[in-house]
Amino acid sequence: MSKKDNGASVILAYINEKNRPYSAQDVFCNLQKQHGLGKTAVVKAMELLALEGKIKEKIYGKQKIYFADQAQFEDVNDADLKTMDRQISELNAEVQTLTQSCRQLDAELKELNSSLTTEEIVAEIKELKAETSGCKARLEKIKSSANHVTPEEKEKVYKERDVYVKEWKKRKRLASDMMNAILEGYPKSKKEFLVSRGARLFLQNVNSLPTLLLFHIFTGGSRCRD
Repeated sequence: MSKKDNGASVILAYINEKNRPYSAQDVFCNLQKQHGLGKTAVVKAMELLALEGKIKEKIYGKQKIYFADQAQFEDVNDADLKTMDRQISELNAEVQTLTQSCRQLDAELKELNSSLTTEEIVAEIKELKAETSGCKARLEKIKSSANHVTPEEKEKVYKERDVYVKEWKKRKRLASDMMNAILEGYPKSKKEFLVSRGARLFLQNVNSLPTLLLFHIFTGGSRCRD
């Protein structure tokens, strides 16, 4: 495009190639980005091309429409039109098929991109194998241990615990009744009474006695006696 024709050659080639009606605004929008044409230059170039008879101009109200001079094109008969229509239909069908294929390939590519790479899978398998080996080693160690508790022994221990806890609750209730009886005539508070008798620490830990009993039984320590 030379500066002298101000884009007229580009516009003429575009209109003849597309062979459809355009306004000056349409041509400006379609060519501005690629060729850097200004709107004023496009309007003047199209008016000049129409004045020279290279394109045709039609006025609809306040708007001017431009299109290619049809005299430059060969006449097309009905058979040729039908052939072109068929070709257009075939090409449209091909475009739809290709578009669908592209969408499917895009979906597959997205799925592949979100998946682990071969190197990442190999590293993860290696890590899982190491973890499995560690678990197996711990399991074998537990199975080979001589002091593990059988289900029968566990049941026996829990039954013994129930006996001791029942007796403990009985004695705790008796101790509480005795302390309450004493406090009825005691001139100070319950807290001061416990501190003076050294019983405060005992009562703070007394609720954990069932758990301590269970531990004592499991570890084979001496049992509580009546």
